[in-house]
Amino acid sequence: MTLFEILQDIHAMEEDILMYERKYGILTEIFYESYMQGDEPPDDAWVMDWTGWAASYEIWLQRRKMYTDSFNKLRATTSLTTMIEKAANREPILVPA
Repeated sequence: MTLFEILQDIHAMEEDILMYERKYGILTEIFYESYMQGDEPPDDAWVMDWTGWAASYEIWLQRRKMYTDSFNKLRATTSLTTMIEKAANREPILVPA
């Protein structure tokens, strides 16, 4: 996996999250905390949305951590300028194991 692929996942999840926030009028962090405490939707038609919303947020959190951890490992051997140059030129920046 490359940093760019992780970033694409982050952006895709952000789009999903924004859609749910606009639909339900609640910030995701607030929704997710309540959801994890067992709050259930008052309308059965919302169950799939709430499940998808929580899943999108969990993936977003995982990918953000993956990106940050990978970036920090790369920074030990590569300058920020070099990484930006590679990213701008669409050169793959492989995630260290």
